[in-house]
Amino acid sequence: MNLEQTLLFFFSGLGVFNGALLCIYFLFFAKPKKASNYFLGALLAFLSIRIGKSLFFYFNPELSKIFLQIGLSACFLLGPFLFLYCKAMRSGNRRISNIDYVHISILFLVILLFGIAYPYSENIELWYKNTRIIYYQWFCYIVATSFYLVNPFKKMFSRKQKLDYDEIWSLSVFVGIFLIWLAYFTSEYTSYILGAFAFSFVLYLSILLLYFQRKKKFTISEKKEKYASSNIEEDEAEALVTKLTNVVTENQLYKNPNLTMPALAKKLHIRPQLLSQLLNDNLNKSFSNFINEYRIEEAKRMLSEDASLKIEVIAEQCGFNSNSAFYNAFKKVTNTTPAKYQNTKR
Repeated sequence: MNLEQTLLFFFSGLGVFNGALLCIYFLFFAKPKKASNYFLGALLAFLSIRIGKSLFFYFNPELSKIFLQIGLSACFLLGPFLFLYCKAMRSGNRRISNIDYVHISILFLVILLFGIAYPYSENIELWYKNTRIIYYQWFCYIVATSFYLVNPFKKMFSRKQKLDYDEIWSLSVFVGIFLIWLAYFTSEYTSYILGAFAFSFVLYLSILLLYFQRKKKFTISEKKEKYASSNIEEDEAEALVTKLTNVVTENQLYKNPNLTMPALAKKLHIRPQLLSQLLNDNLNKSFSNFINEYRIEEAKRMLSEDASLKIEVIAEQCGFNSNSAFYNAFKKVTNTTPAKYQNTKR
């Protein structure tokens, strides 16, 4: 192995190693524990397997056929887990929904049954033909994922709006995965090892973003310390609560599934830290609980007035990103399910 190949192997292998470390971090150590972290961890795991297979096959064409089969099987899962990750990031759900579990189970079942029925070692030509199909499937998921990133892409080219941290992270992962797909899809015209280089680049970019995440947390923590010692005066708190209630109800802001604390604070012309302090200290509620109470009241009104409305429609119109989030919030507030509540109003 000459110097050029040694450097190629080193930097490509470093990308695989970084991917494995980040995979472990997001699966087991990242906080808060939420669906998007699990999906990202799984995505990095499959990406590491896929790139690792390409790396070793490039330098050792006699690599065991079972490793080639595992690598291509992992490739089949890259697009779906990119889609699930960006979907979870947008919805903000902490738990993996039942629909997502079914989605994942079907994908694993398909690749498992195909691998058992047509092992790579005995069906090399068939797997070679299916490689292009896998790349097309991967691309279809990339296209589907892009619909969840329409707003972040618009913000990226807007001077008036700024991307928040989650949006920057989602766009970075999306663009990185797209570049890696492009590298493999055009591997007949470019170097086959290009995917490993792309992966190394994306991983270093991810580490850089992790650095900014830690810096951001430190800054927020610093600000909390600054304002923790100063309680909101009672008269000021009452005025702010009245203003908050009026702004939320009159504009029906709770119907916006993407409403955030900074966005609401901007409507009130106050700092997000002050709004957080008001909710926590004066109302004893988290931001999500506060907004969900309005959403549930709206849902109760709709359930009472029109028994023909479907639960899914009500959930969407009240500002919930998913049916599971609606069910969980409704039961938490009312101690019953939407269906049972609807039956009592008939």
